Amino acid sequence: MDTIKIGLLGLGIVGTGVAKVLKNNQDSIARKVGKPVELVKVLVSDTKKQRSITLTDGILTDRPEDVLDNPDINIIVEVMGGIEPAKNYIIRALENNKQVVSANKDLIAAHGKELFNVAQSKSNDLLFEASVAGGILIIRPLKECLAGNKIEQVMGIVNGTTNYMLTQMTEEGSDFSEVLKEAQNLGYAEADPTADIEGYDAARKIAILASIAFDTRIAFSDVHVEGITKITPEDIKYANDLGYVIKLLGIANGVNDHVEVRVHPAFVPKDHPLATVNDVFNAIFIKGDAIGEAMFFGRGAGEMPTASAVVGDIVTTARNIVFGVTGRISCTCFKERPIAKIGEIQSEYYLRLKVADKPGVLASIAGVLANHSVSIASVVQKNAGKNGSAEIVLITHKIDENSIRDALQIIGGMSIVDTVSNVIRVEGGNR
Repeated sequence: MDTIKIGLLGLGIVGTGVAKVLKNNQDSIARKVGKPVELVKVLVSDTKKQRSITLTDGILTDRPEDVLDNPDINIIVEVMGGIEPAKNYIIRALENNKQVVSANKDLIAAHGKELFNVAQSKSNDLLFEASVAGGILIIRPLKECLAGNKIEQVMGIVNGTTNYMLTQMTEEGSDFSEVLKEAQNLGYAEADPTADIEGYDAARKIAILASIAFDTRIAFSDVHVEGITKITPEDIKYANDLGYVIKLLGIANGVNDHVEVRVHPAFVPKDHPLATVNDVFNAIFIKGDAIGEAMFFGRGAGEMPTASAVVGDIVTTARNIVFGVTGRISCTCFKERPIAKIGEIQSEYYLRLKVADKPGVLASIAGVLANHSVSIASVVQKNAGKNGSAEIVLITHKIDENSIRDALQIIGGMSIVDTVSNVIRVEGGNR
């Protein structure tokens, strides 16, 4: 073939960015691939809609077969999002012996195994760099550059909306509802922000990363998920006073023969590299037995950063076509490591309790914790004397989650304890 021809599924924000990059950088892309790369068809729902990019007449179509069954098209790029019809289109493209690039985290997290099986059976590429962290390159580094490592941990800030919100709460002292409205007004949060603020978006991304890092198929349903809706200005202030910042983290750890995979708010020490990642930026922190520690940082979303990752995959698979080596890096989930339940993990914990302001309260609480093998690393008492109550803040030493849960169930029922206001895990210490 003289030209590598591209069919694009979707022309929304990311699709428009992909079209712009392919057009603006066509000369350098051609030199890097060894052949010209041309966008020849784009599937949209409405071919008459006004768009921010001008394309050659005849490129737009509302007929899937014009793209998926076109014998001249070599690479299908899926940036539609959602499960269906994207899943059906990708399978159809692979079965038609086309290479596929996707930015669809929902689809890869939920149905990756099925899609990769089809790709492998046809010796086709299925690349998905943009599905996890937009412009941050992390899939290829894990699959290729770090392939010689035994990965011990993948931990990251992989949702820009919640990171922006927590940054504003930290810097401005705003409460959750205020910063959510602000994020929506700025376009960082959707009208229905559930996927972001409840941690589901981050959970899909960490499921993908953990599957690659630990060579084990991990689905979205395997991830323990908690969002940021319970984080208050008081928690933010205590974190700062104690030397931490609060971040929503996706965490995957290889522990002995099993894997821990979870998403939740966490106290992160201020000297940890992730602590300084603010606003809509994302970062992914890796620990490997050979590389040690490394962090990948950048914009995790947006038209051009995400398009950058998509076009990077297009260049990779175009090169593979030129040299006849498509399908050379297939799914790497060749192990079946068990997934740890949340009660089995070990962490340090921040506890904030509203208690009666009278002698012996702290000693009683410490006694319950000690009975469950929970030792206290630090303690702060605030607001004593206000309405006969006080606030106690504790940081524990590392302990398994079941122990802290059992202790808090007893503490919550004590007459001297009005409320267990919040419990947040502490991550990233003692690196």
